[in-house]
Amino acid sequence: MEQHFNVIFNCFISFGLCFFLSLLYIGSLYIWNSQYNRDHPVTIKKRFVSVFCMLFISPCILYIGLNKEYLNKYTLFEILGLKTLGLCQAIIMPLFLTMILFLGPIAMELLSGLSKVYTEQNYWMSNLTNLIWLRNHVVAPLSEEFTYRSCMLPLLLQSFSSTAAVILSPLLFGVAHFHHLQERLKYGTDFKTAIQISCFQFLYTTLFGIYSAYLLLRTGHFASVFIVHAYCNHMGFPDIVEVTTYKRNKKIFIILLYILGLVLWSYLLKPLTEPKWYYNDKPWHDLEVGNNLLLFDFIKSLFYKS
Repeated sequence: MEQHFNVIFNCFISFGLCFFLSLLYIGSLYIWNSQYNRDHPVTIKKRFVSVFCMLFISPCILYIGLNKEYLNKYTLFEILGLKTLGLCQAIIMPLFLTMILFLGPIAMELLSGLSKVYTEQNYWMSNLTNLIWLRNHVVAPLSEEFTYRSCMLPLLLQSFSSTAAVILSPLLFGVAHFHHLQERLKYGTDFKTAIQISCFQFLYTTLFGIYSAYLLLRTGHFASVFIVHAYCNHMGFPDIVEVTTYKRNKKIFIILLYILGLVLWSYLLKPLTEPKWYYNDKPWHDLEVGNNLLLFDFIKSLFYKS
């Protein structure tokens, strides 16, 4: 029984550290006493400093909370998903998979001619000096995926099943986005609208977080989740309302592509993330199985007397 309670205690510690890490990440954004909104250059630069510091703090917390058996067998870089073996596949294949999911929005960009802008040098040069673009496409994906995926998943996987871990870290990720509620209220958004926006944001960031955690679990590469997060931020949430503005034939065509993209993505999700493609030996697997069996035995003992 003592062994069972040790497992429960370890689960509590692992989740507690992840919760603390999430609070620390959000707190770092508000440590500055700024009178400007989140899109003001001064605010953005200060928050860049905050999340840069988190890139060093987060792995320290992971190191403290990680079972030493992991560290004896694997390097911290391997556990974080920072490795070169299989890197090309880790960048290309998950991105390709995600682009399939966005078949509908991609078709809309092609039909509207918006995609032509990607071939223009000025587009890239101006964006590389645009703080908002850099935040959305580089800094936010980099810092959020590193903290919420690379550092949290190993902590959770040493105490929870892979399914539970893939759900728990995105929940923390989704809840963390409620900090935007305070900013919306501060700058004049009415309470009802602010709540609705925040709840919707919680829903889609949690769903994305589950997908991202699954990718990291399967590929073992931080690069996969970073590039996919950056791409999803670029595409944004699919504009379903805009689909209704097209003429009948184009509308049907786009709707079919939305459906086709979802079906193909679902069908290709597992084969395109096969761990062997990425040389992913799942460093957490052995310990995870042992802890899960102990946890299962403990839960079973609560309902069945021996």
